[in-house]
Amino acid sequence: MNLNSNFQLLKESYLFAEVGARVRRYSEENPDKKVIRMDIGDVTLPIPAAIGDALDGAVKDMLSSSTFHGYGPEQGYAFLREKIVEADYAARGVQLGADEVFVSDGAKCDVGNLTDIFGKDVIVGVPNPVYPVYVDSNIMCGRTVENGGIRYIECDRENEYKPVVPGEKLDVIYLCSPNNPTGTVLDKEELKEWVDYAKEHKSLIIFDSAYEAFVQDPTLPKSIYEIEGAKEVAIEVRSFSKTAGFTGLRCGYTVVPKELKGTMADGSEVELRKLWLRRQTTKFNGASYLSQRGAEAVYSPKGSAEVKANIDYYIRNSSILHDGVTALGLKAIGGKNSPYVWIQAPNGLTSWEMFDLLLQRCQLSCTPGSGFGSNGEGCIRLTGFNSFENTKLAVERLADLRL
Repeated sequence: MNLNSNFQLLKESYLFAEVGARVRRYSEENPDKKVIRMDIGDVTLPIPAAIGDALDGAVKDMLSSSTFHGYGPEQGYAFLREKIVEADYAARGVQLGADEVFVSDGAKCDVGNLTDIFGKDVIVGVPNPVYPVYVDSNIMCGRTVENGGIRYIECDRENEYKPVVPGEKLDVIYLCSPNNPTGTVLDKEELKEWVDYAKEHKSLIIFDSAYEAFVQDPTLPKSIYEIEGAKEVAIEVRSFSKTAGFTGLRCGYTVVPKELKGTMADGSEVELRKLWLRRQTTKFNGASYLSQRGAEAVYSPKGSAEVKANIDYYIRNSSILHDGVTALGLKAIGGKNSPYVWIQAPNGLTSWEMFDLLLQRCQLSCTPGSGFGSNGEGCIRLTGFNSFENTKLAVERLADLRL
């Protein structure tokens, strides 16, 4: 049988798998040296108690025939979708219907699966640097830089790696704010430029706001729908993973507004919401009842307070990292409205050279910036997702290195 040869176009190893493999190899060769994982993209605090209580209740539901839940609605249970609409959007002045929210098993899955509704000949715009899944999922569909299916939106150090609206037409644009990996956040004026661009060119924006809960500045938008007209051009993807510690529970959601429409090959116009609904009902059986009851508890008074405490903990860590490395004379951005700190390697070191230096001499792991795109070369990413104690120790080890 013939296989999908597009997989041959992918890099042999996924970035984070390669980082993990190198750290494991170093630890095996140096069992007496403890590596502090500052590359970690996973949360480390346990789930909040309110969510645990909700999970306990959901398990009890599953143990009784009168409250048992089998297959749920593919779009997600109404009890969660209505909470999302009320707390995440109406509270910020955005009006959505619960039928425009699609609960899933995580933002990463949705980001990749959205390619199912694209036409084969679309041109995709991806910031450089950015989260690798945007690129890899399109390569799997046959779009590459070489055949023109993928175009990089250049970002540079001068404007803190914020993607600039291009002069050419792009059909699909991926935006991530707060950005993974750089930690930068697009303000309302910058997002408006992208919304205006998309309206002019009849483009679709995939807006990844998985880290919106980390935005501390009240003047910065958490949703692209805070921008007038965005519901006509944008799909928004969100996650409970970093917000509420659901990396092991798996729950997220995607918003596809009714106003968002596209054109079929025959020229007919169709709501993207209907296409996504059709895709989900065919290929997805819905997030588990347990994870959705847990996610519902995020919006309870107790759950909301506990989630905020966890977010504050990680933000304190990332702020310590940012302030610590800048005090050492390194150039860094992010860390204030994002759990990520993006650091320029000193002395002309490449990203992987900096990775090796920190691992060998400081027993610190980072994520090489080159893995996020060519414009990430010469940079590394550190995260605030380790413990407070390890974060402080990491800064001390960096200071001893005297870069």
